[in-house]
Amino acid sequence: AFNNPYGDKIVTGSFDKTARVWDAYSGEMLVTLRGHQTEIVCLAFNPQSTIIATGSMDNTAKLWDVETGTELCTLAGHTAEIVSLNFNTDGDKLITGSFDHTSRIWDVKSGQCIHTLSGHRGEVSSTQFNYAGNLCVSGSIDRTCRLWDVNSGRCLSVRQGHTDEVLDVAFDATGNKIVSASTDGTARLYNTMTGACLHVLSGHEGEISKVAFNPHGSKVITASSDKTCRLWDVETGDCMQTLSGHTDEIFSCSFNYEGDFIITGSKDNTVRVWRS
Repeated sequence: AFNNPYGDKIVTGSFDKTARVWDAYSGEMLVTLRGHQTEIVCLAFNPQSTIIATGSMDNTAKLWDVETGTELCTLAGHTAEIVSLNFNTDGDKLITGSFDHTSRIWDVKSGQCIHTLSGHRGEVSSTQFNYAGNLCVSGSIDRTCRLWDVNSGRCLSVRQGHTDEVLDVAFDATGNKIVSASTDGTARLYNTMTGACLHVLSGHEGEISKVAFNPHGSKVITASSDKTCRLWDVETGDCMQTLSGHTDEIFSCSFNYEGDFIITGSKDNTVRVWRS
């Protein structure tokens, strides 16, 4: 993960139970984060680039000081591996998603769990706050997405429609739209507040494991096991472009901070940068 919008540091997590912070320009390794008992599955910088959060197969998340690598606290409470985590915009809350079928919202300063979000009937695969920080969304193996009120921890609505596991979810920058990606080979665009499905993005010939809005909210990128990424028009739901070139399934895709480039990661052991 990059520490956007600064972009001068990268953090990587590994099967060797550690995370490492790197200088994005020189490639120099700055600090190693040691403390997890098993492999690290997910990680993120806070928006202020002062704290790193890591989630692990050891059922915990940890918070670390970016500069010193010191462990600040352990977030314990999940009963299965943590596979998703994200900070809110202010950096004072963290959401974690787990294979124990729940998500948890944590206070970053104290390390205390504020809410346990229960309701999914399968493993939680993806979680995210909206930009305002008053809502969060979770996607699950139970084929649904759930919208939650951050202050109360209450489930506001359940998004249905996918015929297989939901693997990823994301808000647009305004928080007015949600997109979900599924093993059924489609992505779905929803109106956040009404719950209406605006478009079903169909065309991939394999599961979609990753989805993201561009910073302007006008485009969606999807990454698929069919070895391609597709760029979609949010307004019409039409496929604008198919990014072909990888020789194995694509498991990661994102826009840069300005939204004019796309980066994709594949099981063919390559990363490609595309102009959007």
